[in-house]
Amino acid sequence: MQLFLDTYRPAIALLGIVSTATFFLSLLIIPWIINRLDTDFFLHLHEQTKKEDEHPVMFILLRILRYLTGCILITAGILMLFLPGQGILTIILGISLIDFPGKQALTDRLFGFHSVQNGLNWIRGKGDKPDFLFTSLNGSPD
Repeated sequence: MQLFLDTYRPAIALLGIVSTATFFLSLLIIPWIINRLDTDFFLHLHEQTKKEDEHPVMFILLRILRYLTGCILITAGILMLFLPGQGILTIILGISLIDFPGKQALTDRLFGFHSVQNGLNWIRGKGDKPDFLFTSLNGSPD
């Protein structure tokens, strides 16, 4: 057992540092992201918006940044399922930033859970922001 601990001590220490860092970063970053979103963000989640006056290079760079941020949030959220942090909310936010087949059905289902809605709105309330508006299962705003 001692040989095992001596061999893997650096890896265990690194895992502890990463765990602590992701926990504190999630406490800072996730509420910041949630409070920066518009109240009707989840009502217009599936709308494709591209401004005609937007430069094509800027459009591509912003899309790459959005996908990169989404992938990082999903990866961090998966890690936070095993480490301290707000894993499920982080995964949901990451999923909402990227596009893939079946995204609309998945996000509608995830954001349909009242526990997810309550968690997001609780964070909004802590930041003195109005609650999010969500689409109910019948398609009308709640």
